[in-house]
Amino acid sequence: MRPFLGIFFLCWFISLFLPWWSVLIPALFLGAWLFEKSAQAFIVGFTAAGMAWFVQALYIHIANDAILSTRIAETLSVGSPWVLLLITFIIGGLLGGFGTLLGVQSKHVLRSTDKPQST
Repeated sequence: MRPFLGIFFLCWFISLFLPWWSVLIPALFLGAWLFEKSAQAFIVGFTAAGMAWFVQALYIHIANDAILSTRIAETLSVGSPWVLLLITFIIGGLLGGFGTLLGVQSKHVLRSTDKPQST
């Protein structure tokens, strides 16, 4: 639960001030620090970052009476603003999931290069 909350809050906070790709920064570092298994890291990163993006998009959706999300949904021809929010969750989730996966895999690669090679 702690890794989820850490990734969620850091991704949400960073996305308020920095570009969309900045979600990778906390996902990468927390993935390398908190996880040992790749599958667990991807699932937690996917759900946490996806929820962070979804909560922010839902807040914007509610704050402007769905005007912006309805217009974007019409522009992208997805039909409903709720489908647009689901797409937002999936894109943010993939970004966070691959970020945590990159962190875990980088940690494993760096650990394996630290060990002396026996011939």
